[in-house]
This record gives sequence, structure tokens and C-alpha cells, in this order.
Amino acid sequence: MTRWILPGLLPTLLLAVAACSRPQAPDKEQPPEPKASAVADAGRRDDLARAVREPLDRARDAQAALDAAADARRAAVEAAEQGADVVDAATR
Repeated sequence: MTRWILPGLLPTLLLAVAACSRPQAPDKEQPPEPKASAVADAGRRDDLARAVREPLDRARDAQAALDAAADARRAAVEAAEQGADVVDAATR
């Protein structure tokens, strides 16, 4: 039984020690190369700006429609009230 445990234990211990070792430090004299290009960054910024702007524009349009409907209703109520005042004055 020991014959099977020791050969399996040694590679496992070596892998554990290798996994726990410290990674190499980057070269301080030469900075790492950028992974993204400026063109890709600009495209992402445009996409992000559009993703933020479109819902806000839709919300502004919806608010304008609601305000217009409220103004029309207010005008209709005022007209109805004035018409009721004329009818009330005529019956007195």
C-alpha cells in the first residue's frame, strides 16, 4: 500500500509548492504593452455614451408627451368650468 501512496504523494506536493511560489516581478525599466488600442477604447466610449443617452432621450420625450397631455386636460377642465359658470348664471 505504501508503494502506491508515495509515488502519488510526491508529484502532488511538488505541484502544491510550485503553485505557492511568488510570481516574477515585471521589468521596471520597460512598462508593459497596452492590451487595448485607442480605437477600441473610443468605440467603447461611444457605445457607453449612446447607452446612457438613449434612455434619457426617451424619458425626456415621454415627459414632454405627458406634459402636453396634462396641459390639454387642464385647458379642457377650465373650458368646462367656464361653460358651467355661464349656464349657472343664465339659470339664476
